[in-house]
Amino acid sequence: MKTYDWIVVGGGITGATLAYELAKTGFAVLLLEQEETPHNATRYSYGGLAYWSGTTPLTRQLCEDAIARYQILPQELDADIEFRELDLLLTIPSSRDPEKTAASYANFAIPPRLLTVTEACELEPLLNRDAISGALTVKHGHIHPEKTTQAYIQAFLRAGGEMQIAQVLQILPTGVKTTTATFSSVNVAICAGGLSRELLKSAGIAIKIYFTHAEIIKTPPVDLRLNTLVMPANLQRFQLEAQSTQVDELWNEPGNQPVSPILDAGAIQFQDGSLRLGQISRTLTDPHAEVNSQESEQWLRDSIGKVLPALANLPGTWHHCLVAFSANSLPLIGAIPEFSSIHIFSGFSNPLVLVPPLAQRFAKFVSGKEDEIIAQLSMS
Repeated sequence: MKTYDWIVVGGGITGATLAYELAKTGFAVLLLEQEETPHNATRYSYGGLAYWSGTTPLTRQLCEDAIARYQILPQELDADIEFRELDLLLTIPSSRDPEKTAASYANFAIPPRLLTVTEACELEPLLNRDAISGALTVKHGHIHPEKTTQAYIQAFLRAGGEMQIAQVLQILPTGVKTTTATFSSVNVAICAGGLSRELLKSAGIAIKIYFTHAEIIKTPPVDLRLNTLVMPANLQRFQLEAQSTQVDELWNEPGNQPVSPILDAGAIQFQDGSLRLGQISRTLTDPHAEVNSQESEQWLRDSIGKVLPALANLPGTWHHCLVAFSANSLPLIGAIPEFSSIHIFSGFSNPLVLVPPLAQRFAKFVSGKEDEIIAQLSMS
């Protein structure tokens, strides 16, 4: 049986990027994904690159690394990932004070600029001016996340990596067991997003990684044009994540919901004219929990319609996926204590920005090169 240097579990943007960087560094790598067409967070992502949003020396450095990485990435991967820059519009509800909201962004690497209602509507004519008291704007990167993931996978295969479509049933000290075979490896990296906690638990490993059930509406290409990426300035998602991790034990049993669901009404249009409208976030502790799609879709449409009325009744399909997060908004990276061959690379709050530079740094780190950032984030 062939023994790999690394098995990477999960073929979303995180696993694909890490697998590529490990193979590029010279390791023998096997990438495992359970579905031909994954229904993961990558597939339903907005594709936004918030590289203006660093608030600490560490996150600011990673944001700078990400900007530099994306400038050369299409050429390196030999693919069109639809990388571009557009205006992000952070809407402020009519009930909120615009100045106070703007002040809450003062410590970001590039603080967004405050706009009046008139200025916001000039930037985005589809806005409902009666629903807002103003908006914040900043230049924002954007990619097509599925195309970027596929570009990474193709580059990974060209670099000598191997990929198998198989569901991982068990993590072993010497590899993984799947529905099709048992694969041997010196190291295993878990990049399974919202399924990471469950997968590690089956191996007897308790780890503080969590997940939300995220829900969006995906539309086909439409003639209507959205000029900006629209998001609420007062995002509830990060508060939801922080509150839901107060009692870790609640996550050890299905059927719990540590915090009530929230909806952050936002929208982005891709270059082909299709849109993503969202997003509902639920902290249901069962990764396989079912939700009422009809009620969710109506909630989404009603909320989007208040801010962007022209989008409320567009044809589209409701989708659901899991989004991984940690207890402190920083990713979980590195060997799991007492399980030196099993590594975690998940829980990114800003994955499309943080994953490319961190995957590159991680691959160099495990090949023997020192890296202060990886050492700082390392679980060990």
